Amino acid sequence: MVSARHQLVADAALDVLAGQGSRGLTHRAVDTAAGLPPGSTSYYYRSREALLGACVRRLIEQDHGELDALTPLITAKEPAALAEALAAVLRGWLTTGRRRHLARYELSLESVRRPELATELHRAGRTLRERIAAMLAELGAVDPPRQARWLVACIDGILFDNLAGAYSDDPVAAADLPVVARDLIDVVLPGSRR
Repeated sequence: MVSARHQLVADAALDVLAGQGSRGLTHRAVDTAAGLPPGSTSYYYRSREALLGACVRRLIEQDHGELDALTPLITAKEPAALAEALAAVLRGWLTTGRRRHLARYELSLESVRRPELATELHRAGRTLRERIAAMLAELGAVDPPRQARWLVACIDGILFDNLAGAYSDDPVAAADLPVVARDLIDVVLPGSRR
């Protein structure tokens, strides 16, 4: 079990990643961001690798928490509920969750050079896609693993484009997100519009 202090340090590290990038992730920067005395972060995570691993594990925990909260909102045979829930999730990720996803991009790039980080990050991503595939199966998807993979890829593209890509200076309006989400669900579950 992870202590509240471990969680505080991991959250602060994610915040540092989002604000200063991977090069800015130091034990001292995390101490400052967490409001802790110097040396506190290195007490919990001795190396930079351990700190990066804590960031990945915290992201995974947050992802599963969001999916746990989302699952009851999606009832069998109701793609419209999935679209509404997806629009709400996108709205959150583009606003209050923005920094978390910027940190995810930093970790993804860091994982290209750190195989141990990539292994954990990729395993977690596949697990989330499996959970999403199970939801899509409940909604009548004909090939849930494939459809989940491409749904997540599209969501990732929307997020990147609006947080760090070509439209980061003009992100999609919150009022347009239900239409975006509905279009995604229509692609994944053809013929689901009622």
